[in-house]
Amino acid sequence: MFFASDNTAPVAPQIMAALAAINEVQTKSYGADPMMDDVTTCLRELFAAPNAAVYLVATGTAANALSLALSTPPWGTVFCHATAHIEKDECGAPEFFTNGAKLVLVEGNHGKMTPEALRHVIASTGQGGVHSVQRGIVSLTNVTEAGTAYSAAEVKALTLVAREFGLPCHMDGARFANALVSTTTSPADMTWRAGIDVLSFGGTKNGLMGVEAVILFNPDQAWEFELRRKRAGHLMSKHRFLSAQMQAYLRGGLWLDLATRANSTASKLALGLSALPYVRFDHQSDANIIFARWPRAYHQRLHNEGAYYYLNEEERLEGAPDEMVGGRLVCSWATTHTEVENFLRIMAKP
Repeated sequence: MFFASDNTAPVAPQIMAALAAINEVQTKSYGADPMMDDVTTCLRELFAAPNAAVYLVATGTAANALSLALSTPPWGTVFCHATAHIEKDECGAPEFFTNGAKLVLVEGNHGKMTPEALRHVIASTGQGGVHSVQRGIVSLTNVTEAGTAYSAAEVKALTLVAREFGLPCHMDGARFANALVSTTTSPADMTWRAGIDVLSFGGTKNGLMGVEAVILFNPDQAWEFELRRKRAGHLMSKHRFLSAQMQAYLRGGLWLDLATRANSTASKLALGLSALPYVRFDHQSDANIIFARWPRAYHQRLHNEGAYYYLNEEERLEGAPDEMVGGRLVCSWATTHTEVENFLRIMAKP
């Protein structure tokens, strides 16, 4: 019963097979391999963006930080939700890669910014002239850190606010496939058609060993990205091992199949939890992440029987057994229905 994170899941067998196969050959390095050409073509077709520039890096942090650095000077700002991954979980990498740009936080329920809140924060920034940080870029996370998903219409409403102030927009799509499956939206409609300029297209949380794509819908920034990637130490010499993973991930729609599995098991788990009178949900579960709370005694029982998941920040396993304690449950492509059934069986015991 492993619900800690989709990062902890095994690599999908199709990806391992692709890695084993590419290990038997030698080819050009630093992204000049023929698989990378295929990846670029495939992503351009998937996003209906024939001129998009596509690059691969090994981590989501690098994808996000390098993307943000393209459009944010050291005296600029990155507008993001208060619980965004770039704010909570990247150890200041966006600030480091931009040489000091400031993350300015926007509030909103259930992990989502609202147009009104975003407009207010942007309008309030840079009013002190040379004494203030200046407006930079807007960054959205989809799926959000609360497990909710922005619809394409919600994304567009936020990017329109950014455009009022002449700002570009980035999307942290570490769980982009899960968001598409949840909202039944096309890749193009969720990104450039909705006003996104650069996308961090995730794979590591969805069955890959370690690959993320950066898709620049404005190819004018491509050369700068290449230079920043190299200077930051994120241009892999044996790049074919990144390309082979992404190629296999995209082939035959595997990326969506894996996300569908994760979302499906999370839906089954959420449905089972909702039938228990002592369970309360903190957020709507749109994709593969559930935030819920139930009495501490059940948490203790679950942990004793081998369930592995995280409690919410500042929550503790020790304490009054009837106190409501929050937990985060994440399903991956590899989560089985048996794991879900066992978890619910333990939860249902009186």
